[in-house]
Amino acid sequence: MSETAGRPLIGVSTYLEAKARWGVWELPAALLPVGYPRLVQAAGGIAAMLPPDDPSYADEVVARLDGVVIAGGPDVDPARYGSEREERTGPPAPERDAWELALIEAALASGTPLLGICRGMQLLNVALGGTLVQHMEGHVEAVGVFGAHEVKPVPGTLYESIAPDTCSVPAYHHQAVDRLGRGLVVSAYAEDGTVEAVERPSGSWVLGVQWHPEMGEDLRVMAALVRVAGPSAGRGIA
Repeated sequence: MSETAGRPLIGVSTYLEAKARWGVWELPAALLPVGYPRLVQAAGGIAAMLPPDDPSYADEVVARLDGVVIAGGPDVDPARYGSEREERTGPPAPERDAWELALIEAALASGTPLLGICRGMQLLNVALGGTLVQHMEGHVEAVGVFGAHEVKPVPGTLYESIAPDTCSVPAYHHQAVDRLGRGLVVSAYAEDGTVEAVERPSGSWVLGVQWHPEMGEDLRVMAALVRVAGPSAGRGIA
């Protein structure tokens, strides 16, 4: 990003739905809950939607961005981390898995700041060779209803420098990080011991959070991404 540029351009991955309804239309759609672009905008960035595309284009796409957000969504296909599908794991989203893994790899290779949200954190872990717990209880209030619980930062981490105190976060997930991916460290836990944030201490700015900051009013995580993606920030190479 040039020194004279304005607000950082933050790409956010999207859902790909076979059928969505708005107005008089019911059609296939690439969509994104409005909380994501609003959070980027409130934090001082410009939001750009990144619908699933040919994974071979990921390097070109990321090269045009100042930061990347991998959004929440469906369960990661267990085949991606070498496991058999369990009964309560949701249906696969192969286009999203392939595209978002390519975006993650491109961001890591180029040193582009990267934030994973919920599914995005899990996919970051999988991209680096980690695995997931396919079902857990206690982090979903009810079907289609976000709950809230506290997360505690790990001292000395990037996340702790962003949010140094235990805080309540909006949550909706039934899967979680199991074995950590290469180079990742845990930077926050829930009270029950669930991994709630991961980061990569070496190389570029990389953070994953298990909760949904776009469903709350706390701008700190997104603001940290936008800040490091800004015109005065350098780029570390992975």
